[in-house]
Amino acid sequence: MLYKLSMGDVAQTRTPDTQLFRDVFNASPIGIAVENLEGQPLFVNPAFCSMLGFSEEELRNKHCVDFSPPEDAQKDWALFQQLKAGSIDHYQFEKRYFRKDGSLVWGRLSISLLNSRPSPLVIAMVEDITDKKRAEEALLRYAAIVESSEDAIISKNLDAVIVTWNAGAQRMFGYTENEAVGKHVTIIVPPELTDEENKILETLRAGGRIEQFETVRVTKSGKRLNVSLTISPIEDSSRKTVGYADIERDITKRKLAEEALRASEERLRLAQQAARIGTFDWNIRTGVNTWTPELEEVYGLPPGGFGGTQTAFENLVHPDDRAGVIKLGDAAMKSGQPTKGEWRVVWADESVHWIAGRWQVFMDASGEPSKVIGVNVDVTERKLAEEARLEVNRALEAQAALLQSREELLKIFVKHVPAAVAMLDRDMRYLQVSDRWCVDFSLDSSQLLGRSHYEIFPDIPDRWKQLHRRALSGETLRAEEDRWDREGGTTWSRWEIRPWQNFDGLPGGILIFSEDITHRKHAEEALLGMSRKLIEAHEQERTRIGRDLHDDFVQRLALLSLELEAVRQDVPDAVSELRTRIGTLRDQTTEITNDVQLLSHELHSSKLEYLGIVGATKNFCQEFSERQRVEIDFQSRDLPTALPTELSLSLFRVLQEALRNAMKHSGVKRFEVRLWGSTGEIHLVVIDLGVGFDTGAAMQSIGLGLTSMQERLRLVGGDLSINSQPKCGTTIHARVPFTSTTDSARTAE
Repeated sequence: MLYKLSMGDVAQTRTPDTQLFRDVFNASPIGIAVENLEGQPLFVNPAFCSMLGFSEEELRNKHCVDFSPPEDAQKDWALFQQLKAGSIDHYQFEKRYFRKDGSLVWGRLSISLLNSRPSPLVIAMVEDITDKKRAEEALLRYAAIVESSEDAIISKNLDAVIVTWNAGAQRMFGYTENEAVGKHVTIIVPPELTDEENKILETLRAGGRIEQFETVRVTKSGKRLNVSLTISPIEDSSRKTVGYADIERDITKRKLAEEALRASEERLRLAQQAARIGTFDWNIRTGVNTWTPELEEVYGLPPGGFGGTQTAFENLVHPDDRAGVIKLGDAAMKSGQPTKGEWRVVWADESVHWIAGRWQVFMDASGEPSKVIGVNVDVTERKLAEEARLEVNRALEAQAALLQSREELLKIFVKHVPAAVAMLDRDMRYLQVSDRWCVDFSLDSSQLLGRSHYEIFPDIPDRWKQLHRRALSGETLRAEEDRWDREGGTTWSRWEIRPWQNFDGLPGGILIFSEDITHRKHAEEALLGMSRKLIEAHEQERTRIGRDLHDDFVQRLALLSLELEAVRQDVPDAVSELRTRIGTLRDQTTEITNDVQLLSHELHSSKLEYLGIVGATKNFCQEFSERQRVEIDFQSRDLPTALPTELSLSLFRVLQEALRNAMKHSGVKRFEVRLWGSTGEIHLVVIDLGVGFDTGAAMQSIGLGLTSMQERLRLVGGDLSINSQPKCGTTIHARVPFTSTTDSARTAE
């Protein structure tokens, strides 16, 4: 039988004590319901109605299992059956309840059996614990974040005694939580830094904070770590400081890298002095262009003689070359790619010198140029040698019509030509040499004439003797650079060997043109080292930014998303528009978190380290296609099991640059990526069937990142070929040399 009674009905049928019961029943802040043994509510108090948003009549027309989700209702009803059977007389547990608007609240349910009446009843008391549950969930989330952090997160009281110690702190310092908690924080402070720690505590007690403070800490084993500290106060509900929270990040590897970089820079500086190479650093925001003393010397200026602005530099350039240099600079500002060029400068003594330059524009977070770093080298001697060789060639061609007197005229020319030239007969005996030849080889011309070339140079390589024989047979031979390992050291030269003809038109001997390019090779090696350092610095900066984005900003954005959700839950239902707006902000924050995480992976792909070039390439193609909503057909075959890190990174950066350029300029949404190995080489090809472009014009304008890709491949001995025509698509083909002792170790995906 169902009872449909109100509290008024009870008042008319009960003793005067019923009024007291009714007052207590109605005034209770805890929800109360009286049910029969079938689980049907007979009476409900106002607190229960308010908690669920139903009227008393609506609640009395429901069954007790209608208030909760199925899993909670099943547990409740099973206990209710035990109560009804008499095996228990009460029970208590936490469960969820449906409100009238469909939302869920948490309640602590206490059920008791009333056996003091002919028809037993059940009294249910429900306390609203929704806020408590949310707080517990938030604490669990925060605790998970703290425990999963790679950084050491430590809390301490006002006396600097450790209160909490996360897993990151245990990994970093070696102390377990039991060993650390209750100890003074100085257990991880080196003895000589005790005063520093006291000053930190004074700053905190004065209401200050410690932000990104770099210092040294010591582990349980005695190992010293470089760390970055961030310390904030912990406040109670009354905003009174009750302790401090430390976040300590291990920066030992970064410090070691910085020290190595400083040492490398010092070695590079010494090499630059020896090779007459100068560097500059132009801060575009401030307009200040800083030159090293070596660079001032290259431009004929005394130490400190440079004006410090871009205009001051342009005024040093030869008037005929100035417009071209400015155009190169403007193109580099737009592309942000490595740039190189050659130009003349006029010294104060009005002498003209040739400069070869290479520089890189660095962009800020908004994509605007922020600074330029580059190197210049004096290549005047090379330019003069090139001009001299051209003069020799022109002279030789002009003398082709001369007959018997030609040999004497040629000797006179060779004697006075401003280049290293030797004239030899068919027996390789000296007929004449230029003054420069004697200077370059530290010889006396009076002791050379009539003597054998092989007598003067007994250590000459056999391969050169073979070249001499070929030249005597009528061939003209040349080499842009050749190496000669001598007892006194290695020298490099650029040479040309050609026959000279006697009066009967037959080769009467050979002319050897030689240019000592050892100095230039050292300069090129220094330039190559600088290019490598620039790219390494670029990669280190990308890695640092990528890790900071992932380790710092992503976590902070995740915390912000959690806070927004907590705030949204705390906003009353009546303010639905504000709840919706907060929910929208939370979703936007989550989207930003995902975007920042993708950006961090693109800046520093840890997958390249763990998956290798094939796995990292495949993963990047998938992420790029999903993010840009394009189709990428990726195939790989015959790749070695392992590639050197530098080679893999170069190919991976070429892939990123090529796909970004194709996405930006091709006008199509489908691309092909092929990665394979062949005998002694690794190949990467990126293909699109888009609008194409004029490769000559693109290289002239230093656009599309092509120069950057070429530079990276050059550093690993590779090369880049581009096949593109307007409206006929583009193919980017990168090749890098690779030798493996295990040719059979191949993988195909």
